[in-house]
Amino acid sequence: MGDATPFDEMHNPDGTVREPYRALAQWIEAQPENGLSLMQADAEGIFRKLGITFAVYGSDEGTEKLIPFDVIPRIISAAEWRKLSRGIEQRVRALNAFLHDIYHRQEILKAGRVPAKLILNNAAFCPDMMGVDPARGVYSHIIGVDIVRVGPDEFYVLEDNLRTPSGVSYMLEDREAMMQLAPDLFQRIKVAPVETYPENLRRTLESVAPANVTGTPSIAVLTPGIYNSAYFEHSFLADQMGAQLCEGQDLFVDGGKVYMRTTTGPERVDVIYRRIDDDFLDPLTFRPDSMLGVPGLFNAYRAGNVTLVNAPGTGIADDKAVYTYVPAIIEFYLGEKAILSNVPTYNCTDDDQRAWVLENIGDLVVKEVHGSGGYGMLVGPTSTKAQQAEFKKKIEARPDNYIVQPTLALSTCPTYVNAGIAPRHVDLRPYVLVGDEIRITPGGLTRVALKKGSLVVNSSQGGGTKDTWVLED
Repeated sequence: MGDATPFDEMHNPDGTVREPYRALAQWIEAQPENGLSLMQADAEGIFRKLGITFAVYGSDEGTEKLIPFDVIPRIISAAEWRKLSRGIEQRVRALNAFLHDIYHRQEILKAGRVPAKLILNNAAFCPDMMGVDPARGVYSHIIGVDIVRVGPDEFYVLEDNLRTPSGVSYMLEDREAMMQLAPDLFQRIKVAPVETYPENLRRTLESVAPANVTGTPSIAVLTPGIYNSAYFEHSFLADQMGAQLCEGQDLFVDGGKVYMRTTTGPERVDVIYRRIDDDFLDPLTFRPDSMLGVPGLFNAYRAGNVTLVNAPGTGIADDKAVYTYVPAIIEFYLGEKAILSNVPTYNCTDDDQRAWVLENIGDLVVKEVHGSGGYGMLVGPTSTKAQQAEFKKKIEARPDNYIVQPTLALSTCPTYVNAGIAPRHVDLRPYVLVGDEIRITPGGLTRVALKKGSLVVNSSQGGGTKDTWVLED
């Protein structure tokens, strides 16, 4: 899994600069003494003006925070990106095939390649989706694949996000900010564009409209409302696509079709990009106490009168326990070996593996199967004996509720911190759109752990973001 010294994406072991970073290194070298700190201050001003904040639940210092942004971009060569995008495309094809199978004939379960009880007893499995045929057979249209790098050619997939992946607005705004802050750098370095994402998102959504729609499909973004941590992104994407931003109360179902209330009367809605979890989508089908959803929405969807993006029940494919089977899923549906490897993962329901995990917990990362955002996890090397003892008890009580992985030496990128430029650990979330074709935005969101030595990059846990530059040939 890489050696103890993390891979430095900018420098070779002998201290020389790696090829993709040469022009950037020369540019940094040429900056006046306080040049980067002035840029950093300007960047904060830009983000404040744009109002890019995220809500911090359970924090005392007010709920809205500015996500820290680092002005030194991360660079990925054209050749590295080609390998990554091939591996990402392979993964999303296989996972969509898996979802179709799970909600239809369940061949993979009959073949014993994935344990049936892992799927059928899973909270993320949605029995209401059995036999539903979404437009173009696509279940997950918007996917964020979390990738870590541990060596020159070693990339691992950490997880697949097939429900409602967030962060794409930061990717777009980070680029916007960098173009304002360092226009001269873009003249020196040929960087693949990311700003086509909203247009590609719109194209993708229009391509999966119900078959009976004539003319340009009408698109709505369904948000839980202003108190949601990603509300900025919901309104930003609706605005960029020219789509309507709606809350549940703005929509209603009549005669099996979905309409939006407008000042000029009801308007039909064909495609809903929903940023609400399955449970809250429709009080008649899922949680009856949900005030966020639209009564009757699921039946309108089943009848093929509206497309939900992503489909309900897609969470079964990004479940952390199912993650361990993705290489087998790729082989089963595509007849190919996985291009991108999973992180080796220990299965606590296996007695031998569990015994080994309990003995070595201080060196491992333990994650809740349904946890997200860096919550509900133990990072062994930075944990206390008491925390380790608590997690041992949890694993013994519910072995099926946890997956365990080695601590990865995540790669580092140069990052501007108070003390100057220093290496900090990073991960990457590329965004994939699946509709009439598969569109992968070159780069994605690089998240950076700003605390020295920290491996936790989540914004809710003190991480920041960087612009990601994929070089063009």
